Amino acid sequence: MSKLVIERLASQFGDRILETSDFRGDDSARVAADAWLEVAKFLKSECGMNQFTDMTAVDYPEREPEEPRFEVVLCVRSTSTNQRVRLKTRVEDGKTLPTLIPVWAGADWGEREIFDMFGIRFEGHPDLRRILLYEEFEGHPLRKDYPIEKTQPLIAYRDTTAHVAKLPPFGADEGQPFGRIQWQERLKGRDQQVSPAIAVQTGQRQALSQTSAGGSAAGTEE
Repeated sequence: MSKLVIERLASQFGDRILETSDFRGDDSARVAADAWLEVAKFLKSECGMNQFTDMTAVDYPEREPEEPRFEVVLCVRSTSTNQRVRLKTRVEDGKTLPTLIPVWAGADWGEREIFDMFGIRFEGHPDLRRILLYEEFEGHPLRKDYPIEKTQPLIAYRDTTAHVAKLPPFGADEGQPFGRIQWQERLKGRDQQVSPAIAVQTGQRQALSQTSAGGSAAGTEE
């Protein structure tokens, strides 16, 4: 049924609907950035998409300079028909999108999180500030060019009681995205129990599924 909504969008907005997809049952449309707000209003008023579900972004720096690097994704639903659609658009680094708060109030926090994590600004947002990180945080950590060696926080710790120890900041090799950690180098020369996937790559022992005696599953008899 959600395909009908996508068809209505294509009929109403013509070539400003740049692409449609129903991959794995998820009906979506990619629209021109200058049609972002107009299409959103149409989805709510004419297609009954009255529930804001989610909003996020994805960074594709390899698209530049031919295409904008950021893709903003909106998920909405009709509470009367249970139809769900995704609306997408691409945004150049440094460019803005109009806020969707006048359409769905729930877009408030979604847009703030996108700004916080990716640095994308939403024109007309009444209170566009960080929502997960503190104001002194430098950079936007879900951008693919955020340096892995960057150490946060960059502000002094608050005073605490004598009974609570203050933790040091993360080191340069801690708290990093799984896929960006150099596991071969980190585990070189060590005998560690690690996840099965890393164990296969590095020759380490699988945590909870291998014994140090030679490979039998934990909790089983040889």
